[in-house]
Amino acid sequence: MGRGDETRAMERRWREAGLWRDISLEQAFDTTAEASPDAQLIIHSAEHPVRARLADIRAEGLRLAGALKSLGVQAGDPVAVQLPNWLETAQLYQGIARLGAVIMPVVPIYGEHELTHILNDSRAAVLVIPAQWRKTDYVARVRRLGPTPHLKAIVVVGEAPEGMVGWDAFTAAGFDPGPPPAIDPGDVGFMIYTSGTTAAPKGVRHSHNGLLAEFWQTYMSGGGTVRRLSPFPAGHVAGANSMIGHAVIGQTTVLFDHWDPKAAVGLLQAEQITHLSGTPYHYMSLMDAAEASQADLSSLTDCGGGGATVPQSMVARAEGMGVHFYRRYGSSEHPTVTRGASTDSLVQRMTTDGPAALGCEIRIVDDAGDDLPIGYEGEVATRGPEMFLGYTDEALNAEAFLPGRWYRTGDIGRLDREGLLTITDRKKDIIIRGGENISSREVEDLMLRLPGVVEAAAVAMPDERLGEKVCVFLRMAPGAGLGLEEVDRAFRDFGVARQKTPERLVILDEFPRTASGKVQKVTLRRQLAAEPV
Repeated sequence: MGRGDETRAMERRWREAGLWRDISLEQAFDTTAEASPDAQLIIHSAEHPVRARLADIRAEGLRLAGALKSLGVQAGDPVAVQLPNWLETAQLYQGIARLGAVIMPVVPIYGEHELTHILNDSRAAVLVIPAQWRKTDYVARVRRLGPTPHLKAIVVVGEAPEGMVGWDAFTAAGFDPGPPPAIDPGDVGFMIYTSGTTAAPKGVRHSHNGLLAEFWQTYMSGGGTVRRLSPFPAGHVAGANSMIGHAVIGQTTVLFDHWDPKAAVGLLQAEQITHLSGTPYHYMSLMDAAEASQADLSSLTDCGGGGATVPQSMVARAEGMGVHFYRRYGSSEHPTVTRGASTDSLVQRMTTDGPAALGCEIRIVDDAGDDLPIGYEGEVATRGPEMFLGYTDEALNAEAFLPGRWYRTGDIGRLDREGLLTITDRKKDIIIRGGENISSREVEDLMLRLPGVVEAAAVAMPDERLGEKVCVFLRMAPGAGLGLEEVDRAFRDFGVARQKTPERLVILDEFPRTASGKVQKVTLRRQLAAEPV
């Protein structure tokens, strides 16, 4: 069987399983709004709390499609939405999909440094931002952007200065855009940027079929009434999918514009939440809040998570509270690779990341891309119906895929004889802080801009609450010194996301190196693991 025949056979299997239905996001949104008009979207926010019906979100979204059209947005154009989980975000997703444009969430923490790259790399037609949220003045930040020649307009939720479009004026320009254009479900419908091994965020392109497969695969599992709570922020693939999932599946969904574990416990009880997902950070803080208030968590029937190393002690603690947490594995490129269940044995849930999700396949390969025996550790390669099409940077795709459309994840793991995957290490040089990926190389490049820094190596520092924090090992010029306060000021001036600011500095005379001279980061990580901060 040739590669083309193999791909066609694979896609045929996905269609037969109901994972590829050859419809667009717009068609899915329209069908669900008709079938489940009263599905509630509940957003906890200090500034923009809301409880809204799906039918009302859909109606306003169609008007916003006209407003976007008046700004020049056409089918295939990415629309960058750098908003928190707000009602306006859900409405915009509806409007973007109606035009056949590309939904492109952007993490709210990204500063002008990352945002300029994202807007230019994606060729986004429109950027939507809040005027201000929490302590960030987004208008001031956007004024510091570098040249963005493809950007047609900046829409501001709130008051806008000259040269930008305020939300009131934007919504006033809304109208029924007419019937949606013909959309190929194989075309790009969703794009998200993730920090990985490269210094700049990478554009991850998903087709309509691929993104929707994520919901057909995971959100339809289980019987009875499903009521979901997600702590993930907008811009994160899991956060965006939580909001889009409400529009695709039509189940009661609780989101947060900023994670608040105490409020989450109250909402979990009041709304009788059945399904919960999150990183270890989210679960740990939720359990702390639940114990403090002696809350009853018995409504929960499905509790999965990942996004960072899951301590066995956390799974055991959850079990003691009646929460049968299971690990799962995925990424922005392939959102759900494995999926366990709360009914799996405690040992399986505590020590493995579970079996391949419906339609997904997993291989463990060596550096040459050849399969390794069962039980051997190697790089995890995956493929499945919801896997991405590729990166915006074609140069990255040659390294990302093996023949047969197998995605090289950059993570190290092993498979057992039952087909259970366990992630054991990370080949990618990234730091996962509170579920957010941080490029070590980007941090290092920024550190090398500081006076006196000769060499920098950024690595993950274990942290009980966030999973990992940024630690930088440094070699300094003779007589030079550097403190965290100076680094903090410099990173603020650079305009990068605050999470990337180093939280520990270690100055060395020499770095541990391989025979070829490469810094042995595994040695540095082991040093931190042996001496946690």
